[in-house]
Amino acid sequence: MRALLMVLWLLLAGVTSAMAAVQVSIGINLPVYPQLVPVPGYPVYYAPSVPGNFFFYDGVYWVFYDDDWYMSSWYNGPWTIVAPAAVPLFVLRVPVRYYRAPPVYFRDWRRDRPPRWHEHWGPEWAERHRGWDHWNRRAAPRPAPLPTYQRQYSGDRYPREIRQQRELIGEHYRYRPHESVAREVVPEPSSRMKAPDRHEREATRPERSPRMEERDRQPFARDAEPRHRREEPMPMERRQMERRDMESRREQQMRERDMRERQAGGPRMEERGPRGQGGEQQAHGRKHPQQKEGGKNDQPER
Repeated sequence: MRALLMVLWLLLAGVTSAMAAVQVSIGINLPVYPQLVPVPGYPVYYAPSVPGNFFFYDGVYWVFYDDDWYMSSWYNGPWTIVAPAAVPLFVLRVPVRYYRAPPVYFRDWRRDRPPRWHEHWGPEWAERHRGWDHWNRRAAPRPAPLPTYQRQYSGDRYPREIRQQRELIGEHYRYRPHESVAREVVPEPSSRMKAPDRHEREATRPERSPRMEERDRQPFARDAEPRHRREEPMPMERRQMERRDMESRREQQMRERDMRERQAGGPRMEERGPRGQGGEQQAHGRKHPQQKEGGKNDQPER
């Protein structure tokens, strides 16, 4: 089988298509949708529980098996062999430590660095891919959304026919790959597409600068403050509050004054007359100092 695949790959090396249109079964058989974990700092996922070199990038599953790269739009194939020149660079840049079944010649390479593909595939490939292991990490694309809808297709429900797989992708998956080789196996979304799930919405969300995100968080931070801290009285309300405070202080002063007069032997509360406009008390219940005691009022002498 391997010899046949190598012959087909050599025959199709000069064809414009980047991949060999041969779909095969390889040594990976997944009964259910695998757990995919992001590779830190890379737009690539890997499957830690799969006994093989299983990755997901740009809407496509990638497997490095028996010294060849394979791709598929579904997690359990069928798989299509891909020429070394057509494998996306971000897949090749994944460090050695994320290969769950690395070849023997990987052992002498650093685990925190990508495999030495320029040595493995020879000078011709290295000449065409100069600087393949150096890139601007800030300009790396966002990871493609995971096609989690495929979880419901396992066992007997798993679609084996390519036509059925493409129809289901068109109905459930709205992501369009950036790599030309991935576009060959991921069709465009159909008009019957269902609403995207949470993972797809987060992955397709446009990039936002830190300043824009900080500005968007400010209203939410303001809403989180206690109501009595963020609500200030209007100018009219403030004047009414000041007026009530002034009246309260005046009443307090009047009560203190009455208390002092009572302690000093002043007029009793019931003997006081009504207060005047300026707060002065009018005499009531007491005799004028010039009025004489007695039953009748004496007339002054003429």
